[in-house]
Amino acid sequence: MIRSRGWATGWNAARVAIAALIVVAVVAQFVSTFNEAVARGRDTTTVVANFFSFFTILSNVSAAIVLVLLGVRFFARRRRVEVDPAGLATALAFVSTYMIVTGIVYNLLLRGLPLQPDTVGWSNEILHVWGPLFLLLDVLLGPGRRRLARAAAFGAAIFPIVWIIYTLLRAPMITNPTTGAPYWYPYPFLDPNSGGWGSVVVYIIVIALAIIALAFGVVAIGRARGIRMPRTHAS
Repeated sequence: MIRSRGWATGWNAARVAIAALIVVAVVAQFVSTFNEAVARGRDTTTVVANFFSFFTILSNVSAAIVLVLLGVRFFARRRRVEVDPAGLATALAFVSTYMIVTGIVYNLLLRGLPLQPDTVGWSNEILHVWGPLFLLLDVLLGPGRRRLARAAAFGAAIFPIVWIIYTLLRAPMITNPTTGAPYWYPYPFLDPNSGGWGSVVVYIIVIALAIIALAFGVVAIGRARGIRMPRTHAS
């Protein structure tokens, strides 16, 4: 069933729908954050830059783009059930990893923290729960998965490493638009001013290892259930 044309049609339609839902959630949260900044006279340039510095936002936007590309490609090719092209397959494995990590980190480390006044509740749930859950299901059930090389999993660590470096370098140069503190960190577990650098380093190592481990898991599942079709059907 999972490799049937009907299943592929329904799943790719769901990919496009979820991507649209993620975009709506991101836009709704952005509008709320921006309006709150304007109402309180905060520096909107900093607020906008901070908004797009959250790993959650970056991973969700990336996932939405990849899901749309997969869905559009499927329907543009007259709903043929075939192996995903290498570039899209790799991108899908990476964004699946990032979204699953987003869901895990939020629900384990951040779920109990009080939300900011500008937080849109339903948007927050889509970005941290339903979006990640769909990407997890896509790993397990999505059609067209390519059997990537195991080494591809290491590539999934590149973006998070770059993001962490960017965050730690930028944070001390930004005045927190909400509290006025001379620094701004998107997540409390990255803030050395609260728990010290030792705690930050531990969190970074644990999350980095978790990302690589999850990426290997995503690739392994793709290899186990990837479509085995003649080379003439591959893209």
